[in-house]
Amino acid sequence: MTARSVAGVNANDVIAFGVEVLAVVLLAVWGAGLGTTTAAHVLGGVLVPAAAVTLWGLFAAPRAVVQVPVLGVLTKVVVLGGAAVAAFAVLPRAWAVVVAVVIVVNTVLTWFGPFARRTPGSSLS
Repeated sequence: MTARSVAGVNANDVIAFGVEVLAVVLLAVWGAGLGTTTAAHVLGGVLVPAAAVTLWGLFAAPRAVVQVPVLGVLTKVVVLGGAAVAAFAVLPRAWAVVVAVVIVVNTVLTWFGPFARRTPGSSLS
């Protein structure tokens, strides 16, 4: 028996989706704190997460437009790493540490161990 379900989605995949949504929210909150004017706050709160979502869709999403593994990994490092840094800027330190640990553990588990994503056609055993 494997950790992967019939639909090909496991518990870590569900958590990964939550981590990705949290990353966008953290980047939006951090971006909204940039600048000193209302316009800068709005632009930062919209453009920073929009850039992250665009990069993710192009390079890191399961059905990414550009299927280059190195760019996918680099995008994940930039977006999720940026979210971890943003967590330290917008959350109390203890919560920021929790967020950073969850991001790292979840990301590592998507590549290694029983929850690792495998390429189509590979054995799930």
